[in-house]
Amino acid sequence: MAATNEKQAVLTVENLSVRVGTIGVKVVDDLNFRLPAGEMLALVGESGSGKTMAARSVLGLLPPPFQVTPESRIRLRDTELTGLPPAKLRDIRGAEIGMVFQEPMVSLNPSMTIGRQMAEGLALHRKLGKAEIRDRSLAMLERIRIQNPERCLAAYPHEFSGGMRQRIMLASVMLLKPALLIADEPTTALDTLIQRDVLDLMVELTRENNTSVLLISHDLGMVSHYVRNVVVMHKGRAVEQGDSTEVLHAPKHDYTRRLVDALPRRSAGGIRSAGATGEPLIELKDVVIDYPGRARLFGRTEGKRAVHGADLTINTGETLALVGASGSGKTTLGRAIVGLVTPSSGTMQFRGQPLAYGRDAASRSLRQAIQIVFQDPYSSLDPRQRIADIVEEPLRLDAKMDRRQRQERVREVFAEVGLAPEFARRFPHQLSGGQRQRVAIARAIVSRPAFVVADEPVSALDMTVQKQILKLFRDLQARYGFACLFVSHDLGAVEQVADRVAVMENGRIVEIGGRDDVFDRPQHAYTRRLLDAAMLLDRSFAGGAAQKQVAGS
Repeated sequence: MAATNEKQAVLTVENLSVRVGTIGVKVVDDLNFRLPAGEMLALVGESGSGKTMAARSVLGLLPPPFQVTPESRIRLRDTELTGLPPAKLRDIRGAEIGMVFQEPMVSLNPSMTIGRQMAEGLALHRKLGKAEIRDRSLAMLERIRIQNPERCLAAYPHEFSGGMRQRIMLASVMLLKPALLIADEPTTALDTLIQRDVLDLMVELTRENNTSVLLISHDLGMVSHYVRNVVVMHKGRAVEQGDSTEVLHAPKHDYTRRLVDALPRRSAGGIRSAGATGEPLIELKDVVIDYPGRARLFGRTEGKRAVHGADLTINTGETLALVGASGSGKTTLGRAIVGLVTPSSGTMQFRGQPLAYGRDAASRSLRQAIQIVFQDPYSSLDPRQRIADIVEEPLRLDAKMDRRQRQERVREVFAEVGLAPEFARRFPHQLSGGQRQRVAIARAIVSRPAFVVADEPVSALDMTVQKQILKLFRDLQARYGFACLFVSHDLGAVEQVADRVAVMENGRIVEIGGRDDVFDRPQHAYTRRLLDAAMLLDRSFAGGAAQKQVAGS
């Protein structure tokens, strides 16, 4: 630590406070830290802890009515940023301070080509000619291993995957070789393999330019692998800070201990319910799913085969986790079971009968027996409906229940998922992410289904809320005995809930077996790659090598 303190500070934050309005509540309260040249420092904490507000204060990008208090001091080397005129701040943004946001599709302009967007910063801050800008852009795209950089310059953001967009965003920022890079949850929505790829690339680029990195994250496992120093924030205040190995492996503050305790740990024996019989409930045989190409003026574009001949059996009461990288076909397969995607060929059976959805009474009964919890509850809940109406909706398919019985069942399920009665009259936008996910689970189980597809149900939640939702799901499954297909790229969550694990790569199931067998004795090379890329805190106890390497020592 002594050697670190001798380095010149690129960013110094002293007594930083951010309040709402002139006399409002402080969302950041007396924050102090120092970030030396070439180092990485992480601000960690739950959603609402103030870490993003602190990062935006550095850039002068706080949304109204938030404002930095007069006693706050933020320095970039010897330049005081607080109170700097907007024109001066614009000169510093991009040129000296770069930022990579959580969702690159939001920060990249969908109406502009990649080439134009990469050229903006160089043209504004470096005053280069078009030819040199193009040469530098192509060189950077080659550096980040983009295939066909020439085509990439002429393409639009929607033509790339989430991981590719984040790499392009990182390349655009690093083209100007800033002294400081602020990365706000840069890999939250990415799968394990792409997450590791993007972070490794960020480390390489920042090390080449001796760029300091301020990382905003709630992923303690990732922080333990990549960051030397950490500041833990809770309700706007720094409750603990220091060397990441010491803070995360031997936390002193109760809140830090709570965060670490919320990290994934393997449960003993999965979550098999008391009603598990081992009898097949869902059976898929040689299921093929094709997506047709897009219609054009002359013919169609080439289609894509998302699932290649999948065979899968899910037994009564068990949880089968389906894991793999983005684009592997796991979500498509889950959606086919609930009738949202139609297979091109193969058979699907439920309790030995063909799984087919129509408008008859049998199909209505099937829809009650098979439910789904989506990844993003905000987009899957009708913003115009009240929460009680959303949860009650599946019961309207049951002709045996009158309105009074439906309302009583809704009250029961509210209590079961931990939602207070006053939430019944609220709308989705009035709830937090964790509360919305409880609503989504309530809607799925209110009809007492035999089978639930959980499609990335905790990927958008921070660690403590994720732990609560996974425990809730385990308790409900133990109580009602429904089987579950748990679709996820989060291997930590899978370890907590799965009885068996199936691994998908490029639309094919390449390995399937008991959870402990797959995690401890993987047979397929792709499974081993997934496990190697997983950044779980308990995998980093023995080797601060990754931290030392990334920190530049």
